[in-house]
Amino acid sequence: MKLHDLRPADGSTRKRKRIGRGISAGQGKTSGRGTKGQGARAGKPKGKYFEGGQLPLVRRLPFKRGFNNIFRIEYQEVNVEDIAQLFSAGEAVTPVTLAERGLIKEADKPVAVLGNGELSLKLTVTAHRFTKSAQTKIEQAGGSVNVLALELTGARATVKKLRKEQLAKLREAK
Repeated sequence: MKLHDLRPADGSTRKRKRIGRGISAGQGKTSGRGTKGQGARAGKPKGKYFEGGQLPLVRRLPFKRGFNNIFRIEYQEVNVEDIAQLFSAGEAVTPVTLAERGLIKEADKPVAVLGNGELSLKLTVTAHRFTKSAQTKIEQAGGSVNVLALELTGARATVKKLRKEQLAKLREAK
């Protein structure tokens, strides 16, 4: 066998289909695209989920491809045991002091105190949210719990969902 004897196996290669090269070529005139319509136009593919302009199924059913709740409140979590390690008896625990001691990243964002661990110090803890177990542990140790009002920002501030009682109070204030 010599170099000029080499050739691909029978049937493994085919000639390229040359579309739009006249009627005798078999793919002339409309070039295999049919007549008229979206499929016949240039820039034909409209994307995997295109449904003729109506809202695609994957956007109508958010759980299919994920759903981001714009009203979600991201709390910075702190456990009771972490507070017990970094604070001494009688101190005030606030989001600012928690940020200074490195338990949370930002003092401006909401803080949630969780009840993991033990607490034997008398502390005054101020946060935006407390679990029931955290609240009972702080109060059993002789401390007190102060709940901060949550300042609403972004989408939550524009479309705030209020209970009927809260709406009634707002109307009375006006």
